[in-house]
Amino acid sequence: IQGDLGPITCYTSKRDRVVWFIKAPPKSPPTDEQIWMRDKFRAIAIAWWALTDEQRATWLSTMDKAHLRITGYNVFTFWKWTGDDAAIATIARQAGVSLPP
Repeated sequence: IQGDLGPITCYTSKRDRVVWFIKAPPKSPPTDEQIWMRDKFRAIAIAWWALTDEQRATWLSTMDKAHLRITGYNVFTFWKWTGDDAAIATIARQAGVSLPP
């Protein structure tokens, strides 16, 4: 369990115990950079869900085929964030699949 539930935040500790505490409000409004980053992550998530089921499945299965301990969503996010086409091409080549670009 983790996340905010109304005015309470909870998470599971390393000792496998659920920790609850009252959510602390931000001390200052978000900076322009924070807003920009949040908007970019939001746009990447929207782009992920705009993929077809087959395209998402390809991204997810590619990481297994390449024996990477990371999800296809995380690599997709990395790619959209950095634009590192060479890294994606290397992963696709190692997995023997075709991924964008």
